[in-house]
Amino acid sequence: MSTNRRFVIVGGGLAGAKTAEALRKRDFDGEITVVSAEDHLPYERPPLSKEFFAGKKTLPEFTVHDGDWFRDHHVDLRPGTTVTAIDVAAHTVSLPDGSTLAYDKLALATGSRSRRLDIPGADADGVHYVRTVDQAAALLGALAADKKLVVIGAGWIGLEIAASARGFDVNVTVLEHSDLPLESTLGPEIGQVFANLHRQNGVDLRTGTDVGAIAVEGGRAAGVTLADGTTIPADAVLIAVGALPDIELASVAGIDVDGGVIVDAGLQSSDPDVVAVGDIAAAQHPILGTRIRVEHWANALNQPEIAADTMLGLPAEYVRMPYFFTDQYDLGMEYVGHAPHGSYTSVITRGDVDKREFLAFWLDSANKVLAGMNVNIWDAGEDIKELVSSAHPVDPRRLADPAIALSDTSVR
Repeated sequence: MSTNRRFVIVGGGLAGAKTAEALRKRDFDGEITVVSAEDHLPYERPPLSKEFFAGKKTLPEFTVHDGDWFRDHHVDLRPGTTVTAIDVAAHTVSLPDGSTLAYDKLALATGSRSRRLDIPGADADGVHYVRTVDQAAALLGALAADKKLVVIGAGWIGLEIAASARGFDVNVTVLEHSDLPLESTLGPEIGQVFANLHRQNGVDLRTGTDVGAIAVEGGRAAGVTLADGTTIPADAVLIAVGALPDIELASVAGIDVDGGVIVDAGLQSSDPDVVAVGDIAAAQHPILGTRIRVEHWANALNQPEIAADTMLGLPAEYVRMPYFFTDQYDLGMEYVGHAPHGSYTSVITRGDVDKREFLAFWLDSANKVLAGMNVNIWDAGEDIKELVSSAHPVDPRRLADPAIALSDTSVR
């Protein structure tokens, strides 16, 4: 594919790097420029709250490509550089030094940022967020055995950091507004599993709890004050209350956004020369029949193939089901499907929930499987995907029976 075109990718995370890789795999020999706000080679983010924080992996081990790869594939990577504006009419992006980059096609892979907590003391030293490797390293450097960590938020990042910190004997308190951890994502049935898991591993998990302020002494966080006036001492505080997609560039440029950059199944935005990929892509899903935005590693890994096809004018649709995973203590889990809060009517489990060796399924009112999860059972993944992708309802009683093959639970 001979061309003198220039493709620009805004965002130097996994999605941005994989988009550049996918373009070169398709023999695109035009110019590729990747503009990355972070002053690192592109890397994967899941290890930040898992293996990296637990001391089991170093940054080079989860870096997407080394510097040689970018040079060898003639990809102009510009780390430590922020795009300040997009001019879709002129087909340019503006850089902080006042220069511009012209593009023929533009890929937005700007990712997400940590949601800030607007309470007194939130800007004090010793208050941490974990979205980048530098932030994870800073929190890790503040902790050691017998130190006190208070985590605000019992979502994936908060719980994974809590589990990793308990691995080197940090005293951990987790504060959560909801009645159970992960309740809005997994529902109360499975949320209770994670509550039990952390309490059994020594975490002081306090649910139904509201935070009033960060207690500050000498300009540094010294604890967290609850709405009832109680203060929990802390050597470090992690705020982990979710993330927000970085869509301001697109919005100001006049590209359609609604909680994400609105894209079709091929990841093309309202501008025919702009695609969005990864965390920010609110994509129409051909199988689910709805628009979804998923802030998980699998999208950043797999969507770039579709984005590259679309940039090259090739037909493509992103049809993979949403997928995410977690590792906490002795619990390993994979989840596939889409069962947002309020969309399902029942949760069916099969196996031993107390031993944390089970499968879980989220069913709608017609007993169709919206999502499935395997916990410490590693031979059921493909069968779960088949059930989630199927248009057929299941028999809940057969689904709950481990003696019946998952493939024999559908009602046809």
